[in-house]
Amino acid sequence: MVGRYRGRVHAWDVVNEAFEDDGTWRKTPWYTTLGGEFVAKAFEFAHEADPDAQLYYNDYNLWKMPKCRAAVRLVKSLGERGIRIGRRGRAGALGAGGPRNRRDRTRGRRTRQDRRAGHVHGVGHRPLPRPEELIGADVSKRVERTAELDPYADGLPEGVQQRLAQRYGDVFDMFVKHRAVSRVTFWNVTDADTWLNNWPVPGRTNHPLLWDRQGRPKAAFDAVVNALRRG
Repeated sequence: MVGRYRGRVHAWDVVNEAFEDDGTWRKTPWYTTLGGEFVAKAFEFAHEADPDAQLYYNDYNLWKMPKCRAAVRLVKSLGERGIRIGRRGRAGALGAGGPRNRRDRTRGRRTRQDRRAGHVHGVGHRPLPRPEELIGADVSKRVERTAELDPYADGLPEGVQQRLAQRYGDVFDMFVKHRAVSRVTFWNVTDADTWLNNWPVPGRTNHPLLWDRQGRPKAAFDAVVNALRRG
């Protein structure tokens, strides 16, 4: 795939979520077949296919220290072998309702402060040459534990659509204000493709992305564009 799009796609998420939260390897088909060496091979082959592309390792919950240490060890060990990882991304699912409690707000503020100082919160506080990328943004409606677990099977009502757009606008305003994020990658493009469909229960319909199921831009799309223009 990297070779097919050589010179056209300038960055790739080469290895994604290789560790459990306790720092052990996730038992993926890649790991069970090749062991931890699959990471090095993936980066070697991707670099060979397009030497000019930026190559990423991406993971979530990197504020949990066992996972953080495992990721740092991985990056250092690859560097010692001459295998370069250009960037590290942090994945996150951004809820539509905002921070849930004081701890979440404090963690978010501390993370933004560390990034503003040129450090990555949770990844060994290593200085970065430029702001880190946030990979994997989805803003999803919150699950209400009621008998009706699929309240928007026919689409989001206008009021909910506007709240979703407001949340997207607020998040991207924050990114622009703090200059802490240089790239955001969305998991899929339209609501028809989102990984959140059928989660957390089979048959559930989700509407988290910037384009609807017909590929039309939503109010959330305009909110993101306007936030970037304001910046």
